[in-house]
Amino acid sequence: MSLFHPHTLSFRCSTSSISVSMDCGAKLTTDTHTNGLNFEGTKERIKKMFDHIELSVSSYDTAWVAMVPSPNSPGNPCFPGCLQWLLENQLSDGSWGPPHRYPLLTKDSLSSTLACVLALRRWGVGIEQMTKGLQFIESHFGSISDENQHTPVGFDIIFSGMIEYAKDLNLNLLLRSTDVDAMFHKRDLELRSCHKESSKGMQAYLAYVSEGIGKHQDWGMVMKYQQKNGSLFNSPSTTAAALAHTQNAGCLYYLNALLEKFGNAVPTLYPFHLCPRLSMVETIESLGIGEHFRKEITSVLDETYRCWLHGEEEIFLDPATCALAFRILRVNGYDISSEPLTGFAEEHFFNSLGGYLKDLGAALELFRASQMMIHPDEQVLEKQNSWTSHFLKQELSNSSMSADKLRKYIIQKVNDALEFPHYASLERLVHRRNIENYAVDNIRMLKTSYCSSSIGNKDLLRLAVEDFNACQSIYREELKQLERWVQENRLDKLKFARQKLAYCYFSAAATIFSPELSDARISWAKNGVLTTVVDDFFDVGGSEDELLNLIQLVEKHDVDVSIQCCSEQVEILFLALRSTISEIGEKAIAWQGRNVKTHVTEIWLDLLRSMLQEAQWLKNKSVPTMDEYMTNGYVSFALGPVILPALYLVGPSLSEGVVKSPEYNLLFKLVSTCGRLLNDIHSFKRESMEGKLNAVSLHIIHGTSAVTEDVNKEMKRLVHDRRRELLRLVLQENGSIVPSACKELFWKMSKVLHLFYMKDDGFSSHEMINVVKAVIHEPIYLDEQ
Repeated sequence: MSLFHPHTLSFRCSTSSISVSMDCGAKLTTDTHTNGLNFEGTKERIKKMFDHIELSVSSYDTAWVAMVPSPNSPGNPCFPGCLQWLLENQLSDGSWGPPHRYPLLTKDSLSSTLACVLALRRWGVGIEQMTKGLQFIESHFGSISDENQHTPVGFDIIFSGMIEYAKDLNLNLLLRSTDVDAMFHKRDLELRSCHKESSKGMQAYLAYVSEGIGKHQDWGMVMKYQQKNGSLFNSPSTTAAALAHTQNAGCLYYLNALLEKFGNAVPTLYPFHLCPRLSMVETIESLGIGEHFRKEITSVLDETYRCWLHGEEEIFLDPATCALAFRILRVNGYDISSEPLTGFAEEHFFNSLGGYLKDLGAALELFRASQMMIHPDEQVLEKQNSWTSHFLKQELSNSSMSADKLRKYIIQKVNDALEFPHYASLERLVHRRNIENYAVDNIRMLKTSYCSSSIGNKDLLRLAVEDFNACQSIYREELKQLERWVQENRLDKLKFARQKLAYCYFSAAATIFSPELSDARISWAKNGVLTTVVDDFFDVGGSEDELLNLIQLVEKHDVDVSIQCCSEQVEILFLALRSTISEIGEKAIAWQGRNVKTHVTEIWLDLLRSMLQEAQWLKNKSVPTMDEYMTNGYVSFALGPVILPALYLVGPSLSEGVVKSPEYNLLFKLVSTCGRLLNDIHSFKRESMEGKLNAVSLHIIHGTSAVTEDVNKEMKRLVHDRRRELLRLVLQENGSIVPSACKELFWKMSKVLHLFYMKDDGFSSHEMINVVKAVIHEPIYLDEQ
């Protein structure tokens, strides 16, 4: 049976070269299909981003730093430069914050503006700026009760606390008493709820919003969250509030270091180094442009690995960063343990700040990391997969897709992750989804909004679209070439055979997507077509004499077809097989320095003989044992001619020793066994009606279980175990002799199998037509908005 004939609070980070920018960026408004972009220039700008990440300035945090009194002279500011920055950076409408304010960020602007006004009032400067700021607050105060507005973390507590502080400073805010009372009531309800819950997550949250609690805060409790760098939660505003109340030397050290790096204005979180660079790697790979930045990516991964080995706080205190680092390192072959993720098990996560705030971003990263399980004893990942998937599904059901634009992007990512697990995600489909959903104005929200050059970058999107469309044009030409090949070899004249060229080529283009790997894609697709046709021939199209004749012809290879072919069908099949085997053998010379025709012929003969065995079982009504069936069945599933010849055409040298090694053969057996079992689970009913045996029916016959549902569960468990073992072998570096680029082809095929069998019996699903169009035929357009 052939495959092709089956019947947010996670941003605790730092930077080596980082600058603060006022601008959060803008929406890409270019039709990238028609606009001639400077491909190389775009690449160079992106490469520089790895070393120099811009982070937006936070007026809110700068204001709280400006409010800190000098330890030696409490009547004067400790950081006068911050105060001066506030005086010089008020916006024309009287507010403080990003210069290009998103309409639904009014609460954020209110919070930043009130903090700045309080700082000016605290030190008795900037009467004109205070007046304009108060006017902005008074005219926009109604937005605090607008449920459609994006709400900064802790807004109800912090903003209410600032209103009370304004009263202490005799600052005259002309606000309606009913609005103020409603705000305080909402704050009090939240605080009562927090104290009633009395969890560690709640305590962390109350510590994080300390500036809003002020003199009523338990500062002893708060200081338990102080990190090695002296900060609280890597938050300048929280740390500044703590310094003002406790005169803690560590807090002072942190803020001094921050201002020494950034001047007189601070970002809303710091450090910000490893996290954004890891996120850049993740984004670049997810958009399909990783090959353009291999050197830079390797540098980031090596640095991350060093930090992992040294137990850096930057990684291990934050669930999202830890999970992201784990996943990216493991998928790139770094030998790391999943043990650190035990610190973010379900009970620990919900006792953390991110868990208390139901941080979808952090939970999503933990879910994606859990899919990197490669050892049977990694129960931490198994449990993590269970609770994170449940949590994410629950949050999705509670989310309104039309409400919060800032949540829409992460909700879409959660949806994709749940619908398309890692083991069933084909790269080019993933790239297209990520390109189409990429948000170039992807502002993030903590206690205030912020953005970074590594978040929602226009250059990344432009390069990804141009690269995708350029590759797609190559795919279309290759498909036309293959269509001519089908006609020239008269394969379309075989009435018994279904024509599945588009699907066969799709599986190649969606996984072996690099432009230079054309030979591998063509080999994969041609052999996919041939295995489909041959499977149909052995299944319904050929007589026993014709089957035997075809095998004999392939064994001899150089024969006179006009004499030795017993039928036109056999002649068509044999000539197509012979020419394809010879072509692959010749092409391999350029890649391997030798002709591999003999090995490719052996691969085909193994398949043909296994198919003949199945035909004879059916004819003789024999009932093989499960071992006999699976030993033959993983070969007859027909992945050999598709995967194995292509390995010679992806770059690395493959010696005969490697090809004959146990590792090479185990990789093939594992992926083929997964395919065989998946096929048999989905085709059981149809094949039973046709009188054919498969793994499910043999389990029942041989007494493993008489209940089909129980057998299917056992089969799925076997698939899960084989898939995990396959991933372990693919990612394993130590002791491996099969090159990584070759091992990846086995995993890519496993992904194809799992996608094809997710719902229906392979190609019977009309959804496949749409994904073929998406990868091969339909370019991506980004229209001006």
